[in-house]
Amino acid sequence: MIQNLTTETRNQHTMDLDDMSTRDFLKVMNEEDHKVPQAVEQEISSIEQAVTLVVNSFQSGGRLIYIGAGTSGRLGILDAVECPPTFGTSFEKVRGLIAGGERAIMKAVEGAEDNNELAAEGLKELGLTENDTVVGLAASGRTPYVKGGLAYAKEVGAHSVAVSCNKGAEISQYADVSIEVMVGPEVITGSTRLKSGTAQKLVVNMISTGAMVGIGKVYGNLMVDVQLTNHKLVERAKNIIALATGVPYETAEEYLKRSGSKPKVAIVMIEKQCDKDEAEASLEAANGFVRHAIN
Repeated sequence: MIQNLTTETRNQHTMDLDDMSTRDFLKVMNEEDHKVPQAVEQEISSIEQAVTLVVNSFQSGGRLIYIGAGTSGRLGILDAVECPPTFGTSFEKVRGLIAGGERAIMKAVEGAEDNNELAAEGLKELGLTENDTVVGLAASGRTPYVKGGLAYAKEVGAHSVAVSCNKGAEISQYADVSIEVMVGPEVITGSTRLKSGTAQKLVVNMISTGAMVGIGKVYGNLMVDVQLTNHKLVERAKNIIALATGVPYETAEEYLKRSGSKPKVAIVMIEKQCDKDEAEASLEAANGFVRHAIN
């Protein structure tokens, strides 16, 4: 029964929300939001397992694929579209599917989340294989769209992760790893775009970022595979090279040009005092890890 879910119960601290001053409302909302990272912390071990699955998928030529409906689906897509510019990955490496298709990103498609076949159809179109990891996102933990997608992932032999905000969530039964972030009742009853949405955003941040670190997309805490798609990112790349190597801005700019606009290659060129070809060979031998390539 949906009324028995924690995400659907009434928050005793916000029973008089409509009678509060704006300041008091904002204070209580902020107090509730403070509970989210603490709840995420309780699931670190499960999130670690999820990251390991995704790293294994990437190393096997597979992908990370998010599936979800409504807010959950949009959060998966948001994380997916940020990976190419941040980590230099292809558009195909991290994907997001939402119940109702692309039009549901901007406008709710009623009833789509209740269809337990739609996600499976979307995953089939993507050519899901055993090398992929599917992450199902559903605050309630009972969305048919997500259950159907995770069930199909299991059928194919792909890795699977369930992310929800209720203990003993139904989708957890369909996944290799379950992440159940108990954020408690929402400020507005059942409005899971609030604390539940924040929790899911934190979790997908950790999964994708952790996995990218695990395949050498980061050197220290620098995004060394950033794509130079605009002026700001070109300047960021120069700064990354300077920070990583200690060279002046002008030197970083010179090596960025000599590297073919590849910050990672430029860093290795500077640190090893080698040409572009040798730097690329060193990175390939080090599986893309700058630290290993220069040592």
